[in-house]
Amino acid sequence: MQKFITFIRRVDLLLVFVPMILGIVSVLIIGSIMDSYTSRTVLVQILAFGLGAAVMIVTALIDTEYFDKLYPYHVFYGLSLVIQATVFLPGIGLEAFGSRAWIDLGVTTMQPSELVKITFVLAFSGYLARNRETLMTFKGFLFAFAYAVPIIGFVAYIDMGAGIILGVMFVGMIFAAGIKSAIFVRLAVAFFVSIPIIYRFLAPHQKERFAAFLHPNDTEIDATYQVLQSKIAIGTSGFFGKGLGQGTVKESGFLPVQESDFIFSIICEELGFVGGAGVILLFAVFLFRIYRIITQSHDVYAALICVGFLSMFGFQIFENIGMTMGIMPITGITLPFLSAGGSSVVANFIAIGIVLGIAFRSRIRSYKNIDTDVMASLV
Repeated sequence: MQKFITFIRRVDLLLVFVPMILGIVSVLIIGSIMDSYTSRTVLVQILAFGLGAAVMIVTALIDTEYFDKLYPYHVFYGLSLVIQATVFLPGIGLEAFGSRAWIDLGVTTMQPSELVKITFVLAFSGYLARNRETLMTFKGFLFAFAYAVPIIGFVAYIDMGAGIILGVMFVGMIFAAGIKSAIFVRLAVAFFVSIPIIYRFLAPHQKERFAAFLHPNDTEIDATYQVLQSKIAIGTSGFFGKGLGQGTVKESGFLPVQESDFIFSIICEELGFVGGAGVILLFAVFLFRIYRIITQSHDVYAALICVGFLSMFGFQIFENIGMTMGIMPITGITLPFLSAGGSSVVANFIAIGIVLGIAFRSRIRSYKNIDTDVMASLV
């Protein structure tokens, strides 16, 4: 009980309040899209925020050293593969939007890849913390790549959007762990060279999304027309927007999954420049707080966990908002804390809980054996 009271007194309030404010915006906009604040989607979102907040507090009270010592990183590695493999269970796995990425829990559905993001960070952080010296060599990098790629590849095969996010997290974490710039450049070159090969293995709907990105003026491509509608929603909103529930583009039916992938478009249309800029500002504050926690952490393992989550949140925010504006391809990546989706909301709160716990212990405990060279590379 005393630990809980101390935690409440020393918790990073911005990391708690920003998701809650975004949650209120999420419920208001989803209710507007559904034309009802008692719809199942709205109620699931409210329930997910309540459950997520409770899980966040519990997770924050668990010391990351407990994960590292009692549950070694290879346990989380295996857990990642097992969790993602549940989509193949007969009678449980569900297919939607062109991919078999959901499981049926009876009362609701869940996207396992959301939880894999958490377990992947815990697994790969543990690996990097123990093998960071080898990253100075290309051979060491190849071992790290070989360690991470089975999870990333498996998830990407099932859910391309989640696989891309894991790939970005891999790059952010391995760069922060101290990989040499020359090796990083080789990684970037190898990725761009392999794009044509990767493209051949994409599903038809995924190829269409990239075609829309490359040919933004070709309205015969469905995805291009969707992005055009999104731009119209954002561009015609004005300073204060058309008012909550007064959006017109959402009524046309040409903007798909408005409550999820394109929720930022609806926010801008109904709340205007003020609403869109306010959301971006809240996200900027949120990301900066995680960055500050990284700089204040004296534990390599904990800092790498925060880097992983910073990469995860940062990329999802940039990709989703950029997608609605036509500057990034459509990938089905949701906007954290705003897009409808119970599993996404709960997983995001688990991540925040872990980060809050790291921040909490950084303030009340003096870590021993601080490696200043490594910490310099992490900031």
